[in-house]
Amino acid sequence: MSVAHTSRPAEGRRFSLLSLFEAMATPHQLDRYLELVTPMVTVRDLRAEVVEVRRSTADTVTLTLRPTRQWRGFRAGQFVQVGVVIDGVRHTRCYSPANAQASTDGLVELTIKAHPEGLVSQYLHAHAHPGLVLDLSQAAGEFTLPSPRPRRLLLVSGGSGITPVLSMLRTLVDEQHFGSITFLHYAYTENDVAYLDELRALADANANVSLVLAYTDQETGGHLHGFFGQEHLDAVAPWYADAETFLCGPPGLMRGVREVYRELGIEDRLHTEEFAPAAAPAEGEAGGEVSFTASGVTADNSGATLLEQAEAAGLHPEYGCRMGICFSCTTVKKSGCTKNVRTGDTDTDPDKAIQLCVSVPVGDVALDI
Repeated sequence: MSVAHTSRPAEGRRFSLLSLFEAMATPHQLDRYLELVTPMVTVRDLRAEVVEVRRSTADTVTLTLRPTRQWRGFRAGQFVQVGVVIDGVRHTRCYSPANAQASTDGLVELTIKAHPEGLVSQYLHAHAHPGLVLDLSQAAGEFTLPSPRPRRLLLVSGGSGITPVLSMLRTLVDEQHFGSITFLHYAYTENDVAYLDELRALADANANVSLVLAYTDQETGGHLHGFFGQEHLDAVAPWYADAETFLCGPPGLMRGVREVYRELGIEDRLHTEEFAPAAAPAEGEAGGEVSFTASGVTADNSGATLLEQAEAAGLHPEYGCRMGICFSCTTVKKSGCTKNVRTGDTDTDPDKAIQLCVSVPVGDVALDI
């Protein structure tokens, strides 16, 4: 009792001193001054230092990060937002840790694919080096393993979507999970499979883990060839109706798996996460005006996402992933109809919170920006 009684005033004093220092630092946060000395010394901001860089395939880079003390860890399958300054402008993107969730060293492992039009991924692939300091968010996302763990699991990934499901696999192996696990990964060729040696080693060392490699552009090697279909599902996991499936990959793979599971009537067994830019809106749907009421700006509806239209109008709404994942760009729609370009759903409710990066206006729309 006495320890708790004396610690509260001490904690209160520390908080008061911190508030005083931050007030003295106005107009900038205290961390803005500390980063001039060393960017890894922060009061509130969470950052991470790159301590290792590996390039295992031609278009991917694996970064091992050491977060600052504010890091609270993650659950396998979740994502983090990574921020990097490029040409004086801070850009943020979402990536999933690939290591096991109970990592004892406190490090975070990210494998990033350099997409042709990906500004951040291209920059990190070309320029990441030990000592580089990045902004980092706390982990978020609902794409996680349930507890207790399912008796049977099918983990399906494609391309860079391997990272969250690999984290799940590593976590299950660390926990000595005894249930059946099939890891099905799609790639163009064998040379495009990140973590190939480790995947084979995990399957060899754990009798309950089955590794299945499917190549879409290579007709030899691997276990399957071509794109996902029910024949692939029947071949690798005939017990699929009695299992939980976790899926992350490019849009084509995501659509293919969803369609098969929908036809089989087992969509409730499928859990998904996807990191892909919003699809282009259908032609012919543009029309009307977009009103940014808080700014007094009105523009013709170009048919682009509302985030892109706001930026084209000279506004600077907050955003993060630009993929409909992080919810940083959520804004209140005052009126009008919008369409979610990822799901195809339309929304006509007034005073409704929507995500700008995956919403396009259908006719006149007013936003609280």
